Amino acid sequence: MWWLRYHNDLQQFDRITMDPEVMGGKPCIRGMRVTVGMIVEAMSAGRTIEQLLADFPYVEEPDIRESLAFAARCRPVS
Repeated sequence: MWWLRYHNDLQQFDRITMDPEVMGGKPCIRGMRVTVGMIVEAMSAGRTIEQLLADFPYVEEPDIRESLAFAARCRPVS
């Protein structure tokens, strides 16, 4: 998997976890069943941070910002 190259970078992201027992090991917010991919997909569809906070009341704004930073850092390079 392409993200394995960046696994050591995960230490820089305090709010992003990867656990094989949670969502199949996908990067998640603080061990919850909310993946980085869900956040990125929702934002790319036009959802705002405020809307995501309303959709996921247990998610905090720093979670969303760190998810976006993680996704930007871990994207596949060509």
